[in-house]
Amino acid sequence: MGKGCIMATKYFLFLFNLLFFIFGALIMGFGLWVLLDNQSFIAVLQESSNTLKVASYILIGVGSLSMAMGFFGCIGAIYEIRCLLGLYFTCLLLILIAQVTAGVLIYFQRDRLKHEMSNIIKNMLVNYTGQNRTTEHTWDYIQRTMKCCGWTSPSNWTENIWIKNSSQILYSCSCRNESLSGTDVRETGLCEHPSADLPVYETGCISNVEGWLLENSGVILGICVGVAVVELLGMILSMCLCKSVVQEDYTKVPKY
Repeated sequence: MGKGCIMATKYFLFLFNLLFFIFGALIMGFGLWVLLDNQSFIAVLQESSNTLKVASYILIGVGSLSMAMGFFGCIGAIYEIRCLLGLYFTCLLLILIAQVTAGVLIYFQRDRLKHEMSNIIKNMLVNYTGQNRTTEHTWDYIQRTMKCCGWTSPSNWTENIWIKNSSQILYSCSCRNESLSGTDVRETGLCEHPSADLPVYETGCISNVEGWLLENSGVILGICVGVAVVELLGMILSMCLCKSVVQEDYTKVPKY
């Protein structure tokens, strides 16, 4: 009966390590997406914020480490190697502590992060030229698809250097409300208008963007919770299996 329980524990641990390996791959993939994406709101922040770049590298590192730990855990479980099981437990504990710490810091720094995000967007609007394809064109895409203008309101565009210093009446082309009469619709850059009654959307993008971030945060939170559950189960099973291993038999480990 005891041997059967050990076998069940071993194969359950192997299964959880396989899941842990997969979750690690998802975290690393998300970190790569944050680092390389240039078609969503992430690109606007990533170009201007070193914090987001550092966060993406951390995600890639945690994901890679998780994949490595999942691999070592699988080997330690199948071949009952106590040193690998102990190393696996220690690394899982450190990763779990790091995840909880990061979550607490993000929660208590959420107002500061929101303020930083607002400053990044407003600074981008001030220096907007329509020539930067990585950030400005992404912001144009956001305004067109979300049907909004500016960060808090269209008045944010009045601080733009080109609009402020131009003798013409200019506005962001991507703010163009197609339901209103006016000049031809353009996707990027600054457009001219004969009067101060601009044919633009009246609402800012802050609420839409926050909703987009909140929706994606749910996906991230779900992944993190799933990883944490697998980590806890992996730690419990690894300790149970480690205690059941009386003597290590390294001859069972395949030679390459």
